[in-house]
Amino acid sequence: MTCHSSDSTESIENERRSQTETQVAESDQSRIATAMRDLKNTEDNHEHIGEVNVNKKSWYWGSLTANEAKEILQDTSEGTFLVRDSSQRDYLFTISAMTSAGPTNLRIEYKDGKFKLDSVVLVKPKLKQFDSVVHLVEHYVQLSRTSFKGNTTPLAPSKGTVQLLLTTPVYTATPSLQHLCRIAINKTTRQVQELPLPNRLKDYLTDYTYNV
Repeated sequence: MTCHSSDSTESIENERRSQTETQVAESDQSRIATAMRDLKNTEDNHEHIGEVNVNKKSWYWGSLTANEAKEILQDTSEGTFLVRDSSQRDYLFTISAMTSAGPTNLRIEYKDGKFKLDSVVLVKPKLKQFDSVVHLVEHYVQLSRTSFKGNTTPLAPSKGTVQLLLTTPVYTATPSLQHLCRIAINKTTRQVQELPLPNRLKDYLTDYTYNV
C-alpha cells in the first residue's frame, strides 16, 4: 500500500487542476479561432469563379470603433447591422445596428464554449447559445425578418427601450452579384449538390453555406 503525504496530495491536485485549466484554455482558443474563420468566410471572395484578385467584402468589419460604426449606420434603415471587434476587454465581438432611435451596440458574450447575446441587455431566459458568431447572427436575422413581417419583436428589449431588428448586413464594400445570388440560393435550399449546375458553380455555392 502506498501512502501520500498531504503535501504530495496537494501537489497532485494542483497539477490536475493546472492540466484541466490548460485543456479548457486550449479548447477556448480553438473555438474562438474557428469563430474567426467563420466570420472571415462571410467575405465575398471571387477567386472561386476564376476572377482576378479583388478586395474582399464582408459584414464583419474587424477593429472598428463604436463611433466609426455609428457613422457607417447613421443614414441606413432600421435593421441594418454589422459585426465588429468589441472595444471592451471582457467581450470579443459587438453587433452594431440601426434602431428606430438611432445606432446602438449589442455585445456578444462568450462563455463555456458558446456565443450568445449580452444577457444584461436582453431577457436572459430567452437567449440562445451558438457554436459560432455567424450562426448567432444567422438565427437573429432569420428571426428578425420573420418577425418584422408579422410586426412582432424578435429581440425583446427591456422596458423603456426600442426593439432591435437585424435584417440587412452592411458590407465593407458592395458585394458581387454572384455572392448575392449565392445567398439567395442558400435561403431556399441546402441541397446544392442536387441542383442542375456545373461542379465549379456547386463548389462556389458550398464554399459559403450561410443565408446572410
